[in-house]
Amino acid sequence: MEPQTPTADAAPAAFDTLPLAPALLQGVAALGYRAMTPVQACALPAILDGRDVIAQAPTGSGKTAAFGLGLLQRLDPAQIRTQALVLCPTRELADQVGQQLRKLAFAIANLKVSVLCGGMPLGPQLASLEHAPHIAVGTPGRLQELLRHGALKLDGLRTLVFDEADRMFDMGFEEAVREIVRKTPKNRQGLLFSATFPDAIRELGRNALRDPVEVTVEGETSAPRIDQYFYEVEAGRKTPLLGALLLEYRPESCVVFCNMRKDTEEVVGSLEHYGFTALALHGEMEQRDRDEVLVRFANRSCNVLVASDVAARGLDVEDLGAVVNYDLPTDPDVYVHRIGRTGRAGRGGVALSLCGPRETARAEQIAQRMGAPLQWRSAQPLGGKARNAPAAPMATLRIDAGKTDKLRPGDILGALTGEAGLKAEAVGKINVFATRSYVAVARGQAAAALARLREGKIKGRKFRVNRL
Repeated sequence: MEPQTPTADAAPAAFDTLPLAPALLQGVAALGYRAMTPVQACALPAILDGRDVIAQAPTGSGKTAAFGLGLLQRLDPAQIRTQALVLCPTRELADQVGQQLRKLAFAIANLKVSVLCGGMPLGPQLASLEHAPHIAVGTPGRLQELLRHGALKLDGLRTLVFDEADRMFDMGFEEAVREIVRKTPKNRQGLLFSATFPDAIRELGRNALRDPVEVTVEGETSAPRIDQYFYEVEAGRKTPLLGALLLEYRPESCVVFCNMRKDTEEVVGSLEHYGFTALALHGEMEQRDRDEVLVRFANRSCNVLVASDVAARGLDVEDLGAVVNYDLPTDPDVYVHRIGRTGRAGRGGVALSLCGPRETARAEQIAQRMGAPLQWRSAQPLGGKARNAPAAPMATLRIDAGKTDKLRPGDILGALTGEAGLKAEAVGKINVFATRSYVAVARGQAAAALARLREGKIKGRKFRVNRL
Protein backbone atom coordinates (compact mmCIF):
# COMPACT_ATOMS: atom_id res chain seq x y z
CA MET A 1 0.00 0.00 0.00
CA GLU A 2 1.02 3.61 -0.56
CA PRO A 3 0.10 5.52 2.62
CA GLN A 4 -1.05 9.09 2.17
CA THR A 5 -1.86 11.55 4.93
CA PRO A 6 -2.88 15.20 4.62
CA THR A 7 -0.28 17.77 5.61
CA ALA A 8 -1.30 20.32 8.19
CA ASP A 9 0.02 23.33 6.27
CA ALA A 10 -1.37 22.41 2.86
CA ALA A 11 -3.84 24.95 1.44
CA PRO A 12 -7.26 23.41 0.63
CA ALA A 13 -7.47 22.64 -3.09
CA ALA A 14 -10.47 23.52 -5.23
CA PHE A 15 -12.50 20.80 -6.96
CA ASP A 16 -11.90 22.38 -10.38
CA THR A 17 -8.23 21.43 -10.08
CA LEU A 18 -9.33 17.81 -10.63
CA PRO A 19 -10.16 16.25 -14.02
CA LEU A 20 -13.88 16.08 -13.18
CA ALA A 21 -16.61 16.13 -15.83
CA PRO A 22 -18.36 19.54 -16.16
CA ALA A 23 -21.65 17.99 -14.98
CA LEU A 24 -20.02 16.87 -11.74
CA LEU A 25 -18.51 20.31 -11.15
CA GLN A 26 -22.07 21.65 -11.45
CA GLY A 27 -23.14 19.20 -8.74
CA VAL A 28 -20.25 20.25 -6.51
CA ALA A 29 -21.18 23.91 -6.95
CA ALA A 30 -24.88 23.24 -6.30
CA LEU A 31 -24.01 21.59 -2.97
CA GLY A 32 -21.94 24.63 -2.01
CA TYR A 33 -18.64 22.75 -1.84
CA ARG A 34 -15.67 25.05 -2.41
CA ALA A 35 -12.46 23.44 -1.21
CA MET A 36 -11.74 19.76 -0.77
CA THR A 37 -11.57 18.23 2.68
CA PRO A 38 -8.37 16.33 3.59
CA VAL A 39 -9.82 12.92 2.73
CA GLN A 40 -11.07 14.22 -0.62
CA ALA A 41 -7.75 15.88 -1.44
CA CYS A 42 -5.83 12.67 -0.67
CA ALA A 43 -8.24 10.10 -2.09
CA LEU A 44 -9.83 11.70 -5.16
CA PRO A 45 -6.72 11.91 -7.39
CA ALA A 46 -6.09 8.19 -6.89
CA ILE A 47 -9.78 7.32 -7.31
CA LEU A 48 -10.06 9.34 -10.52
CA ASP A 49 -6.91 7.62 -11.76
CA GLY A 50 -8.70 4.28 -11.40
CA ARG A 51 -6.75 3.09 -8.36
CA ASP A 52 -8.28 1.09 -5.52
CA VAL A 53 -8.30 3.03 -2.24
CA ILE A 54 -8.55 2.08 1.42
CA ALA A 55 -9.25 5.14 3.57
CA GLN A 56 -9.45 5.65 7.31
CA ALA A 57 -11.56 8.72 7.94
CA PRO A 58 -13.96 9.84 10.71
CA THR A 59 -17.65 10.62 10.26
CA GLY A 60 -18.20 14.06 8.77
CA SER A 61 -14.90 14.10 6.85
CA GLY A 62 -16.45 14.30 3.38
CA LYS A 63 -15.91 10.69 2.33
CA THR A 64 -19.31 10.36 0.59
CA ALA A 65 -18.40 13.09 -1.90
CA ALA A 66 -14.98 11.48 -2.35
CA PHE A 67 -16.27 8.09 -3.48
CA GLY A 68 -19.41 9.62 -5.01
CA LEU A 69 -17.51 11.82 -7.44
CA GLY A 70 -15.22 8.90 -8.25
CA LEU A 71 -17.96 6.43 -9.12
CA LEU A 72 -19.98 9.06 -11.03
CA GLN A 73 -16.93 10.00 -13.12
CA ARG A 74 -16.55 6.35 -14.26
CA LEU A 75 -20.24 5.91 -15.02
CA ASP A 76 -21.81 5.81 -18.51
CA PRO A 77 -25.50 6.84 -18.29
CA ALA A 78 -26.16 5.44 -21.78
CA GLN A 79 -25.51 1.90 -20.53
CA ILE A 80 -28.59 0.68 -18.65
CA ARG A 81 -26.84 -1.62 -16.18
CA THR A 82 -25.66 -1.41 -12.58
CA GLN A 83 -22.22 0.18 -12.74
CA ALA A 84 -21.68 1.16 -9.10
CA LEU A 85 -22.57 -0.57 -5.84
CA VAL A 86 -22.27 1.07 -2.41
CA LEU A 87 -22.53 -1.10 0.73
CA CYS A 88 -23.69 0.68 3.91
CA PRO A 89 -24.29 -0.69 7.43
CA THR A 90 -27.72 0.89 8.00
CA ARG A 91 -30.70 2.06 6.00
CA GLU A 92 -30.31 5.58 7.38
CA LEU A 93 -26.79 5.86 6.02
CA ALA A 94 -27.83 4.29 2.70
CA ASP A 95 -30.63 6.85 2.36
CA GLN A 96 -28.21 9.70 3.02
CA VAL A 97 -25.67 8.34 0.54
CA GLY A 98 -28.39 7.93 -2.10
CA GLN A 99 -29.59 11.50 -1.57
CA GLN A 100 -26.09 12.95 -1.83
CA LEU A 101 -25.30 10.96 -4.97
CA ARG A 102 -28.48 12.28 -6.59
CA LYS A 103 -27.48 15.85 -5.69
CA LEU A 104 -23.97 15.41 -7.04
CA ALA A 105 -25.41 13.94 -10.25
CA PHE A 106 -28.32 16.35 -10.77
CA ALA A 107 -26.80 17.59 -14.06
CA ILE A 108 -26.50 14.02 -15.44
CA ALA A 109 -29.66 13.19 -17.39
CA ASN A 110 -31.57 9.93 -16.92
CA LEU A 111 -29.44 8.63 -14.07
CA LYS A 112 -31.13 6.06 -11.82
CA VAL A 113 -30.04 5.59 -8.19
CA SER A 114 -31.78 2.83 -6.19
CA VAL A 115 -31.60 2.47 -2.40
CA LEU A 116 -32.09 -1.21 -1.48
CA CYS A 117 -32.34 -1.99 2.23
CA GLY A 118 -33.94 -4.41 4.65
CA GLY A 119 -36.88 -3.38 6.78
CA MET A 120 -38.85 -2.68 3.59
CA PRO A 121 -41.02 -5.05 1.50
CA LEU A 122 -38.98 -7.11 -0.94
CA GLY A 123 -41.59 -7.11 -3.73
CA PRO A 124 -41.35 -3.44 -4.77
CA GLN A 125 -37.56 -3.64 -4.82
CA LEU A 126 -37.67 -6.74 -7.05
CA ALA A 127 -40.04 -4.88 -9.39
CA SER A 128 -37.85 -1.78 -9.48
CA LEU A 129 -34.83 -3.85 -10.52
CA GLU A 130 -36.57 -4.94 -13.72
CA HIS A 131 -35.02 -1.71 -15.01
CA ALA A 132 -31.49 -1.81 -13.68
CA PRO A 133 -30.25 1.23 -11.76
CA HIS A 134 -26.95 2.80 -12.71
CA ILE A 135 -26.09 2.97 -9.00
CA ALA A 136 -27.31 0.67 -6.23
CA VAL A 137 -26.88 1.69 -2.59
CA GLY A 138 -27.92 -0.70 0.14
CA THR A 139 -27.34 -2.82 3.21
CA PRO A 140 -25.47 -6.13 2.79
CA GLY A 141 -28.30 -8.40 3.92
CA ARG A 142 -30.85 -7.07 1.43
CA LEU A 143 -28.31 -6.84 -1.40
CA GLN A 144 -27.32 -10.47 -0.74
CA GLU A 145 -31.00 -11.44 -0.92
CA LEU A 146 -31.54 -9.59 -4.21
CA LEU A 147 -28.45 -11.20 -5.72
CA ARG A 148 -29.69 -14.66 -4.74
CA HIS A 149 -33.02 -13.88 -6.44
CA GLY A 150 -31.12 -12.95 -9.59
CA ALA A 151 -32.75 -9.51 -9.55
CA LEU A 152 -29.55 -7.51 -9.04
CA LYS A 153 -26.94 -8.16 -11.71
CA LEU A 154 -23.34 -7.02 -11.22
CA ASP A 155 -21.68 -8.20 -14.43
CA GLY A 156 -21.32 -4.56 -15.58
CA LEU A 157 -20.05 -3.24 -12.24
CA ARG A 158 -17.27 -0.68 -12.47
CA THR A 159 -17.01 0.55 -8.87
CA LEU A 160 -17.61 -1.24 -5.54
CA VAL A 161 -17.69 0.92 -2.38
CA PHE A 162 -17.59 -0.22 1.25
CA ASP A 163 -18.87 2.67 3.41
CA GLU A 164 -18.23 2.42 7.17
CA ALA A 165 -16.89 -1.08 6.69
CA ASP A 166 -15.99 -1.54 10.37
CA ARG A 167 -19.59 -1.00 11.46
CA MET A 168 -20.86 -3.46 8.85
CA PHE A 169 -18.65 -6.12 10.39
CA ASP A 170 -19.69 -5.08 13.93
CA MET A 171 -23.31 -5.66 12.89
CA GLY A 172 -22.59 -9.19 11.66
CA PHE A 173 -22.55 -8.53 7.91
CA GLU A 174 -19.10 -10.00 7.29
CA GLU A 175 -20.28 -13.14 5.48
CA ALA A 176 -22.83 -11.22 3.41
CA VAL A 177 -20.15 -8.71 2.39
CA ARG A 178 -17.78 -11.48 1.34
CA GLU A 179 -20.50 -13.21 -0.71
CA ILE A 180 -21.29 -9.95 -2.51
CA VAL A 181 -17.59 -9.36 -3.25
CA ARG A 182 -17.32 -12.81 -4.83
CA LYS A 183 -20.12 -11.90 -7.27
CA THR A 184 -18.44 -8.74 -8.55
CA PRO A 185 -16.14 -8.58 -11.61
CA LYS A 186 -12.44 -8.91 -10.92
CA ASN A 187 -11.56 -5.76 -12.87
CA ARG A 188 -13.87 -3.35 -11.03
CA GLN A 189 -12.50 -0.57 -8.83
CA GLY A 190 -12.72 -1.06 -5.06
CA LEU A 191 -13.01 1.77 -2.52
CA LEU A 192 -13.07 0.97 1.20
CA PHE A 193 -13.84 3.62 3.87
CA SER A 194 -13.70 2.85 7.58
CA ALA A 195 -13.40 4.85 10.81
CA THR A 196 -11.18 2.13 12.31
CA PHE A 197 -8.95 -0.59 10.83
CA PRO A 198 -9.37 -3.80 12.84
CA ASP A 199 -7.77 -6.96 11.47
CA ALA A 200 -10.98 -8.08 9.73
CA ILE A 201 -11.14 -4.84 7.73
CA ARG A 202 -7.48 -5.09 6.71
CA GLU A 203 -8.13 -8.67 5.57
CA LEU A 204 -11.11 -7.47 3.52
CA GLY A 205 -8.88 -4.83 1.98
CA ARG A 206 -6.29 -7.46 1.01
CA ASN A 207 -8.91 -9.74 -0.53
CA ALA A 208 -11.22 -7.22 -2.21
CA LEU A 209 -8.81 -4.49 -3.33
CA ARG A 210 -5.90 -4.51 -5.78
CA ASP A 211 -2.72 -2.74 -4.67
CA PRO A 212 -4.73 -0.01 -2.92
CA VAL A 213 -3.57 3.49 -2.10
CA GLU A 214 -3.96 3.96 1.66
CA VAL A 215 -5.34 7.28 2.95
CA THR A 216 -5.49 8.20 6.62
CA VAL A 217 -7.33 11.21 8.06
CA GLU A 218 -7.07 11.12 11.83
CA GLY A 219 -10.17 11.95 13.83
CA GLU A 220 -8.01 13.87 16.29
CA THR A 221 -7.77 16.72 13.78
CA SER A 222 -11.19 17.85 14.99
CA ALA A 223 -10.64 17.09 18.69
CA PRO A 224 -9.47 20.59 19.73
CA ARG A 225 -12.88 21.96 18.75
CA ILE A 226 -14.64 19.66 21.23
CA ASP A 227 -14.71 20.36 24.97
CA GLN A 228 -14.67 16.97 26.74
CA TYR A 229 -15.77 16.69 30.38
CA PHE A 230 -16.16 13.62 32.59
CA TYR A 231 -18.40 13.29 35.65
CA GLU A 232 -18.21 10.64 38.36
CA VAL A 233 -21.68 9.50 39.39
CA GLU A 234 -23.33 6.67 41.29
CA ALA A 235 -25.01 4.18 38.97
CA GLY A 236 -28.51 5.02 40.22
CA ARG A 237 -28.01 8.77 39.84
CA LYS A 238 -27.05 8.91 36.18
CA THR A 239 -30.39 10.13 34.84
CA PRO A 240 -30.80 12.99 37.38
CA LEU A 241 -27.23 14.06 36.56
CA LEU A 242 -27.98 13.88 32.84
CA GLY A 243 -30.97 16.16 33.33
CA ALA A 244 -28.86 18.62 35.31
CA LEU A 245 -26.16 18.70 32.61
CA LEU A 246 -28.71 19.27 29.85
CA LEU A 247 -30.07 22.21 31.83
CA GLU A 248 -26.58 23.58 32.42
CA TYR A 249 -25.35 23.36 28.81
CA ARG A 250 -28.77 23.72 27.11
CA PRO A 251 -27.74 22.34 23.68
CA GLU A 252 -30.24 22.94 20.88
CA SER A 253 -29.76 19.31 19.85
CA CYS A 254 -28.03 16.50 21.69
CA VAL A 255 -27.40 12.78 21.22
CA VAL A 256 -27.18 10.66 24.37
CA PHE A 257 -25.45 7.31 23.80
CA CYS A 258 -26.40 4.21 25.80
CA ASN A 259 -24.65 0.85 25.52
CA MET A 260 -27.87 -1.15 26.04
CA ARG A 261 -31.08 -0.93 24.01
CA LYS A 262 -33.33 -1.18 27.07
CA ASP A 263 -31.63 1.83 28.65
CA THR A 264 -32.59 4.11 25.76
CA GLU A 265 -36.31 3.76 26.53
CA GLU A 266 -35.80 4.17 30.28
CA VAL A 267 -33.69 7.31 29.86
CA VAL A 268 -36.26 8.84 27.51
CA GLY A 269 -39.01 8.22 30.06
CA SER A 270 -37.01 9.99 32.76
CA LEU A 271 -36.11 12.94 30.54
CA GLU A 272 -39.75 13.38 29.53
CA HIS A 273 -40.63 13.44 33.24
CA TYR A 274 -38.14 16.29 33.64
CA GLY A 275 -39.79 18.18 30.78
CA PHE A 276 -37.40 17.52 27.88
CA THR A 277 -38.54 16.57 24.38
CA ALA A 278 -36.70 13.25 24.01
CA LEU A 279 -36.97 10.24 21.70
CA ALA A 280 -35.30 6.82 21.68
CA LEU A 281 -33.56 5.19 18.72
CA HIS A 282 -32.47 1.55 18.82
CA GLY A 283 -32.05 -1.41 16.52
CA GLU A 284 -35.26 -3.26 17.44
CA MET A 285 -37.61 -0.49 16.32
CA GLU A 286 -39.79 -0.87 13.24
CA GLN A 287 -38.33 0.93 10.24
CA ARG A 288 -41.20 3.41 10.01
CA ASP A 289 -40.76 4.35 13.66
CA ARG A 290 -36.99 4.78 13.13
CA ASP A 291 -37.65 7.03 10.14
CA GLU A 292 -40.03 9.21 12.11
CA VAL A 293 -37.61 9.58 15.02
CA LEU A 294 -34.80 10.62 12.67
CA VAL A 295 -37.05 13.08 10.85
CA ARG A 296 -38.20 14.68 14.11
CA PHE A 297 -34.66 14.98 15.45
CA ALA A 298 -33.28 16.45 12.23
CA ASN A 299 -36.10 19.01 11.92
CA ARG A 300 -35.74 20.22 15.54
CA SER A 301 -39.03 18.71 16.80
CA CYS A 302 -36.99 16.74 19.33
CA ASN A 303 -33.95 18.18 21.08
CA VAL A 304 -32.61 15.03 22.80
CA LEU A 305 -32.07 11.74 20.96
CA VAL A 306 -31.20 8.76 23.17
CA ALA A 307 -29.60 6.13 20.98
CA SER A 308 -27.59 2.94 20.80
CA ASP A 309 -24.41 3.05 18.70
CA VAL A 310 -25.66 0.80 15.91
CA ALA A 311 -28.96 2.68 15.56
CA ALA A 312 -27.22 6.06 15.37
CA ARG A 313 -24.79 4.94 12.66
CA GLY A 314 -25.40 7.15 9.65
CA LEU A 315 -27.07 9.86 11.69
CA ASP A 316 -26.15 13.17 10.09
CA VAL A 317 -27.48 16.26 11.85
CA GLU A 318 -25.97 19.66 11.17
CA ASP A 319 -24.70 21.68 14.13
CA LEU A 320 -25.13 19.01 16.82
CA GLY A 321 -24.52 20.96 20.01
CA ALA A 322 -23.53 18.16 22.36
CA VAL A 323 -22.90 14.43 22.71
CA VAL A 324 -23.41 12.67 26.04
CA ASN A 325 -21.99 9.28 26.91
CA TYR A 326 -24.60 7.98 29.35
CA ASP A 327 -22.46 4.84 29.42
CA LEU A 328 -18.77 4.80 28.56
CA PRO A 329 -18.13 2.47 25.61
CA THR A 330 -15.90 -0.58 26.08
CA ASP A 331 -13.87 0.37 22.99
CA PRO A 332 -12.05 3.75 23.11
CA ASP A 333 -12.37 4.04 19.32
CA VAL A 334 -16.15 4.07 19.75
CA TYR A 335 -15.75 7.00 22.14
CA VAL A 336 -13.78 8.90 19.49
CA HIS A 337 -16.44 8.12 16.90
CA ARG A 338 -19.27 9.24 19.20
CA ILE A 339 -17.80 12.60 20.12
CA GLY A 340 -16.84 13.22 16.48
CA ARG A 341 -20.52 13.85 15.76
CA THR A 342 -20.29 17.27 17.40
CA GLY A 343 -17.85 20.08 16.61
CA ARG A 344 -18.11 19.63 12.84
CA ALA A 345 -17.45 22.12 10.06
CA GLY A 346 -15.37 24.32 12.32
CA ARG A 347 -18.11 24.76 14.93
CA GLY A 348 -17.50 24.16 18.60
CA GLY A 349 -18.91 21.12 20.35
CA VAL A 350 -19.29 19.60 23.79
CA ALA A 351 -18.86 15.96 24.85
CA LEU A 352 -20.06 15.00 28.33
CA SER A 353 -19.41 11.56 29.81
CA LEU A 354 -20.99 9.97 32.88
CA CYS A 355 -18.66 7.56 34.65
CA GLY A 356 -20.14 5.06 37.10
CA PRO A 357 -18.09 3.14 39.69
CA ARG A 358 -17.63 0.16 37.33
CA GLU A 359 -16.52 2.31 34.38
CA THR A 360 -13.25 3.67 35.78
CA ALA A 361 -11.12 1.28 33.73
CA ARG A 362 -12.93 2.39 30.55
CA ALA A 363 -12.18 6.03 31.39
CA GLU A 364 -8.49 5.16 31.79
CA GLN A 365 -8.47 3.44 28.38
CA ILE A 366 -10.06 6.53 26.81
CA ALA A 367 -7.39 8.74 28.38
CA GLN A 368 -4.69 6.51 26.87
CA ARG A 369 -6.43 6.59 23.48
CA MET A 370 -6.71 10.40 23.55
CA GLY A 371 -3.13 10.78 24.75
CA ALA A 372 -4.06 13.33 27.42
CA PRO A 373 -5.54 13.40 30.94
CA LEU A 374 -9.33 13.56 31.13
CA GLN A 375 -11.00 16.72 32.41
CA TRP A 376 -13.14 15.84 35.42
CA ARG A 377 -15.95 18.07 36.66
CA SER A 378 -18.65 17.80 39.29
CA ALA A 379 -22.35 18.68 39.07
CA GLN A 380 -25.35 18.27 41.34
CA PRO A 381 -28.01 15.83 40.02
CA LEU A 382 -31.59 17.08 39.77
CA GLY A 383 -33.61 16.64 42.91
CA GLY A 384 -37.04 16.77 41.29
CA LYS A 385 -38.80 17.84 38.11
CA ALA A 386 -36.98 20.50 36.12
CA ARG A 387 -38.80 23.81 35.86
CA ASN A 388 -37.04 25.29 32.86
CA ALA A 389 -36.28 22.41 30.50
CA PRO A 390 -35.96 23.83 26.96
CA ALA A 391 -38.74 22.71 24.65
CA ALA A 392 -37.98 21.74 21.07
CA PRO A 393 -38.67 24.78 18.85
CA MET A 394 -40.61 22.83 16.21
CA ALA A 395 -43.39 20.24 16.04
CA THR A 396 -43.92 17.68 13.28
CA LEU A 397 -47.12 17.10 11.31
CA ARG A 398 -47.48 13.82 9.42
CA ILE A 399 -49.45 13.79 6.18
CA ASP A 400 -50.60 10.38 4.95
CA ALA A 401 -49.59 11.03 1.35
CA GLY A 402 -46.29 11.19 -0.48
CA LYS A 403 -44.46 10.67 -3.74
CA THR A 404 -46.96 8.05 -4.94
CA ASP A 405 -49.63 10.75 -4.64
CA LYS A 406 -47.43 13.15 -6.67
CA LEU A 407 -46.98 15.28 -3.57
CA ARG A 408 -43.99 17.63 -3.49
CA PRO A 409 -42.51 19.81 -0.72
CA GLY A 410 -43.72 22.91 -2.55
CA ASP A 411 -47.32 21.65 -2.39
CA ILE A 412 -47.12 21.28 1.39
CA LEU A 413 -45.44 24.65 1.85
CA GLY A 414 -48.07 26.26 -0.35
CA ALA A 415 -50.92 24.75 1.68
CA LEU A 416 -49.39 25.93 4.96
CA THR A 417 -48.65 29.47 3.80
CA GLY A 418 -51.90 29.68 1.84
CA GLU A 419 -55.05 28.22 3.39
CA ALA A 420 -53.37 27.49 6.72
CA GLY A 421 -52.16 31.08 6.99
CA LEU A 422 -48.61 30.44 8.30
CA LYS A 423 -45.70 32.68 7.45
CA ALA A 424 -42.94 30.94 5.51
CA GLU A 425 -40.47 31.37 8.38
CA ALA A 426 -42.75 29.29 10.63
CA VAL A 427 -42.30 26.27 8.36
CA GLY A 428 -39.20 24.11 8.78
CA LYS A 429 -37.94 21.01 7.00
CA ILE A 430 -40.28 19.06 4.74
CA ASN A 431 -39.59 15.37 4.09
CA VAL A 432 -41.59 13.51 1.44
CA PHE A 433 -41.44 9.70 1.40
CA ALA A 434 -43.30 7.24 -0.82
CA THR A 435 -46.61 7.16 1.08
CA ARG A 436 -46.20 9.80 3.80
CA SER A 437 -44.77 13.25 4.34
CA TYR A 438 -43.54 15.20 7.35
CA VAL A 439 -43.38 18.93 7.88
CA ALA A 440 -41.93 20.84 10.83
CA VAL A 441 -43.80 23.93 11.98
CA ALA A 442 -43.11 26.34 14.82
CA ARG A 443 -44.29 24.67 18.02
CA GLY A 444 -46.56 27.55 19.02
CA GLN A 445 -48.39 27.43 15.69
CA ALA A 446 -48.63 23.65 15.31
CA ALA A 447 -52.18 23.30 16.66
CA ALA A 448 -53.56 25.98 14.34
CA ALA A 449 -51.67 24.59 11.35
CA LEU A 450 -52.98 21.09 12.06
CA ALA A 451 -56.58 22.29 12.34
CA ARG A 452 -56.42 24.28 9.11
CA LEU A 453 -54.76 21.48 7.14
CA ARG A 454 -57.46 19.08 8.30
CA GLU A 455 -60.17 21.51 7.23
CA GLY A 456 -58.53 22.49 3.96
CA LYS A 457 -56.82 20.75 1.06
CA ILE A 458 -53.32 20.09 -0.24
CA LYS A 459 -52.96 20.26 -4.01
CA GLY A 460 -56.75 20.25 -4.27
CA ARG A 461 -57.17 17.04 -2.25
CA LYS A 462 -57.90 16.16 1.35
CA PHE A 463 -55.41 13.96 3.21
CA ARG A 464 -55.24 12.64 6.75
CA VAL A 465 -52.97 14.84 8.89
CA ASN A 466 -51.74 14.12 12.43
CA ARG A 467 -49.32 15.68 14.87
CA LEU A 468 -46.54 13.40 16.11
